[in-house]
Amino acid sequence: MSTPRSVSLSRRGVLAAGGALGVGALLAACGGGKATGAKGEDVKGGPWSFTDDRKEKVSLDSVPQRIVAFTGTAAALYDFGIDKQVVGVFGPTKLKDGKADPQAGDINVDRVTIIGNAYNQFAVEKYAALNPDLLITNMYEPGALWFVPEESKDKITKLAKSVAITSARVPLVKIIERYAELAQSLGADLKAKKVTDAKARFEKAAAELRKAAKSNPVKVLACSGSADLFYASNPGINSDIMYFKSLGVDIIVPDNLDKAGYFEPLSWENADKYQADVLMLDNRTSALQPKDLAAKPAWTKLPAVKAGQVTGWSSEPRFSYAGAAPLIEELTKAIQNAKKVV
Repeated sequence: MSTPRSVSLSRRGVLAAGGALGVGALLAACGGGKATGAKGEDVKGGPWSFTDDRKEKVSLDSVPQRIVAFTGTAAALYDFGIDKQVVGVFGPTKLKDGKADPQAGDINVDRVTIIGNAYNQFAVEKYAALNPDLLITNMYEPGALWFVPEESKDKITKLAKSVAITSARVPLVKIIERYAELAQSLGADLKAKKVTDAKARFEKAAAELRKAAKSNPVKVLACSGSADLFYASNPGINSDIMYFKSLGVDIIVPDNLDKAGYFEPLSWENADKYQADVLMLDNRTSALQPKDLAAKPAWTKLPAVKAGQVTGWSSEPRFSYAGAAPLIEELTKAIQNAKKVV
């Protein structure tokens, strides 16, 4: 996706002309029945339920053993100890060279079935063939399942129940806590050393960022670049920069936001509207990076760019302590090393 998440993007059909019949047959085949494990065996244990952030209580006969999740969601669950239950993912998973996309975190991208590797790609027949117990994804807009295409949503949601975790309008730490609750319901041990160590690192990183922001109060702008537009992001909605601002970071708040409220789109001629000492630049593979932006005079003239004070920004963070701690540490380092240039 070459533009930020709240932009309405052109849609591309998921199914070929003859694919609908195949999906219909799979819908019939997958309806009802017992939950099965990764190898098809009956799952033991009592019923499972979880109330997601749509306020919907999702209930199954047993703990789901065949989960398909948005890639970043799967990566967050992995950090809490949920691994083999995730049999498929959708979203940025593999780069062109076959290596794992940063959003995949530490999951084994060669073990899981990739249902779609980019926005608006979701192979419904492949999803149905996995006989999923549960679909899990983020929710940036109320009721909207992240990376589940609108035109095939009805087919997809008939195949298995879904859980959505809100990913905006609340601070990062609150979303991580919700992921921890979900992971625990799925069988994760939140007292495992891997999890407690990650939480300790996260808390230490947050304390260090608070200290750095107080001792060196530089102005910071979270932004994203595309071929035609420069986006100034809003800490009032984006969960991570909302959290950074709560720790005392002087995050610039744009004053002319788009309808969804995530950012203010600026022409490159007006990219200097907000003067910042440090730029947090969207580092997703779908956004332009410094090497791509070097040819744009408006970019090279920005004070923070001239000073070399540009740091990467994971604008779709991994909602786990392990995923978020390095992001906080990176921003802390950038602030500690920055000089006021505006």
